[in-house]
Amino acid sequence: MTRPPRLPSLDALMAFEAVARAGSFEAAADELALTASAVAKRVAGLEERLAQPLFLRQPPRGLALTPAGHEYLPQVRQALALLQAMPLHQRASTQRERLRVSSTPTFARQLLVPALPAFQAQHPQVELELTLSVPLLAEGDAGADVEIRHGAVPDELAPAQVLLRDHLTPLAAPALLARHAPLRTPADLLQLPLLRTPLQPWAPWWRAAGLPGTPEPDQGPRFVDLGLTLAAALAGQGVALARLSLARHERAEGRLCQPFALTVPAERHYGLVCHRPSPAAEAFAHWLHAHCAAVEAENLSGAT
Repeated sequence: MTRPPRLPSLDALMAFEAVARAGSFEAAADELALTASAVAKRVAGLEERLAQPLFLRQPPRGLALTPAGHEYLPQVRQALALLQAMPLHQRASTQRERLRVSSTPTFARQLLVPALPAFQAQHPQVELELTLSVPLLAEGDAGADVEIRHGAVPDELAPAQVLLRDHLTPLAAPALLARHAPLRTPADLLQLPLLRTPLQPWAPWWRAAGLPGTPEPDQGPRFVDLGLTLAAALAGQGVALARLSLARHERAEGRLCQPFALTVPAERHYGLVCHRPSPAAEAFAHWLHAHCAAVEAENLSGAT
């Protein structure tokens, strides 16, 4: 008689799937309410049972799936999904769904976090976890279920993924404007310090203002983050070419002034990319698109 195969434990399979999704033993341990060493032991036991490694340990970069791990992961996820779909298992669960969201830093701070209470009120069953990415370095969260990305359309984002179509305009702190002669024409801005960031050149606004060929600022620090550029503007260090969506609270409170009514469409946009579809991801996407549509309408109505 053929002996039945010795199946790995469900705990080991869940540990393997969590580590593959979260990218580290520590992150998986938080999700499973275990210690990192306990998760590592379960994965090691599974690898021993299968007689082959599932992860490459690559300090200090972390873990990466082996070819065998890549092949095994979808099979494990399918098996776990079948178990989770059983009605008896669903009734026994707490019905809470975890959603890991990766976002660019400034979008998270200026647009997402202030609005999160509304999402939680609508979807209390979703346990949202927010992490930050580094746009210019293309460093994201490999374990994220959905990602808020800053990129070109359609090369990096599909039109349907775009959250809002932003507009740009110079913004400055009242104290900075008070130290200089009144700004009567766009060319007068050249008498003030202009903040610079590789994420947003000044050229589109200069062209729209009838000043094509105006060089980019070449003095002062370069801010590789739109939020740092806004912070420098708020501190009176210079004029920022800013997105209306990211500075709408500062404009409404009078902490940043818009010296000219002229705005230009942004050439890069924020978009939402779903890596792992789920009811929680769908609910979050629907809510965030609606929130950003409201912000875009607010920008258009109050641009001046």
